Amino acid sequence: MRRQGYELADTEVNMTLDQFRNIYCNIDGSVSRSKLKFSARPSPEMIKKMTPIATPSNPDPKADVGTIWVEFLDEDQLGADQMRRFGKFCAHENHHTGILVSHVSVSPSAKKEIAKFAQWTSIEWFLEEDLLINITHHELVPRHVVLSREEKAALLKRYRLKETQLPRILQKDPVAKYFGMKRGQVVKIIRASETAGRYASYRLCV
Repeated sequence: MRRQGYELADTEVNMTLDQFRNIYCNIDGSVSRSKLKFSARPSPEMIKKMTPIATPSNPDPKADVGTIWVEFLDEDQLGADQMRRFGKFCAHENHHTGILVSHVSVSPSAKKEIAKFAQWTSIEWFLEEDLLINITHHELVPRHVVLSREEKAALLKRYRLKETQLPRILQKDPVAKYFGMKRGQVVKIIRASETAGRYASYRLCV
């Protein structure tokens, strides 16, 4: 969440294993998933990045971001009922985004529930085992930088491109999910080069 731009206290991010156990584990050493829930607000920098460029028809655009709610599933299945309950909570509490982390696979019926809440809250789902390793730290994954709306507009203007002419990255791509990318956003990918030192390419999230 901090990498995406949400505000979190250092004590929430940097803690020892013993501190984590004291706060989030049961007496038998198992993790209490019901305690692993939190909300966070977007930083001013994130709000600026997610605010559309002002136009004559929309002189005071609103940022496409807000508070986020993160919760770990504390049940042995993730079906339509669980997803519906999670979506209703996020919508009722006015959370712009909700992330549900599960130790079991999501059912097809649960995936269908996500779209039903799209007008109130954006719901994302992650599998616990996919979060055990930070993929952006892998040596084979180049550096990714999500562009702001202004940076995207400047890029298209500089190269006289339409956004549909850019190579694409799927919203379900692991790195795109890591950064919480939305459709229409552009990511700058910086790779090492033996001749140029490094070079950048750009992809449109679809």
